[in-house]
Amino acid sequence: MSPSMSQPVRKRELGRGERVLGGLWRLRLPLPWPGVPHCNAWAIRAGDGIVLVDTGLHESDSFAQLERALAQVNLSVDDIRLVVCTHAHSDHYGQAATIVDRTGAELWMHPNHQHATGSAEDPAHALARRLEVGRQSGVPELALRRYAEMAKEQPPGIARVIDPDLALLPGIEVATDLGDWSVIETPGHAPSHVCLYQPERRILLSGDHLLGRISLYFDYGWTPDPVGEFLRSLDAIEALDPQPRLCLAGHARPFTDVQAHIDANRELVAHRVAAAAVAIEGRPLTAYEVVPYVHGPEQIHAAAWLLTETLCYLRHLEVIGAARREPGDPERWVAV
Repeated sequence: MSPSMSQPVRKRELGRGERVLGGLWRLRLPLPWPGVPHCNAWAIRAGDGIVLVDTGLHESDSFAQLERALAQVNLSVDDIRLVVCTHAHSDHYGQAATIVDRTGAELWMHPNHQHATGSAEDPAHALARRLEVGRQSGVPELALRRYAEMAKEQPPGIARVIDPDLALLPGIEVATDLGDWSVIETPGHAPSHVCLYQPERRILLSGDHLLGRISLYFDYGWTPDPVGEFLRSLDAIEALDPQPRLCLAGHARPFTDVQAHIDANRELVAHRVAAAAVAIEGRPLTAYEVVPYVHGPEQIHAAAWLLTETLCYLRHLEVIGAARREPGDPERWVAV
């Protein structure tokens, strides 16, 4: 993502640290993306150091911003004993290599991280793949060229791809002074996504699965049905016993109304899936043509992630037997 020439230049945020409760701190780290000015990392006391959950994006000054946020809560990068990533998107994994190089800490992350690490290792191939998806979806050639020019200027946001020392899978526990955190697989937003849950204190570290503002994004093309996976992941969080009473999300202040966020996410998914279904009832449409039905008529030329999200809704309709794709150049979707 990058701001257009017509947008005012917004003053960049600085890294900030704040105490959430004894032994747990929020590290608010700046992002360069319009509408997404920061992400959260979380420091949790563990013995003589801390576990760092998520790392922030890699940029020229990002490590200094992490150091600044830690210093505000009387911590240091050298206190990090373990790095845990809720998923492999650049704003959650981007600085992992830099931190590991500095501290010697291990990295724990879900093994299905190729959706992000593969793009960082071969950005040209990743861009070609995205452009081909756009062509198949009916995006005009001029828009594809403009997107390609912008994408080539965007750094990957990942310092260096490193593999996790431990696969973060159910059954693994992250030990801290606040107790052990269990791993809950929550794919949908990303194939590598997990949440961490501390049942005695009823604290959920939700990454981008549950956010303070209801906002949806799904990685397309890596798994059979990202929307269905996301809905099942909501079920998994809802089924926790005892239920969470505090949620620490990737892009929001801590919040307590976890069930309300689960319900709101389900409602928004249902609304957008239904909008996509209605769009293709009358005649076959390309995914590009479906975007304004799902996101509003002003969004026909909107950002690429809206097309990706719309493709995931169409794919979900296909999986549940409510739509089929008609081969062609571009391909079209029609209701069944």
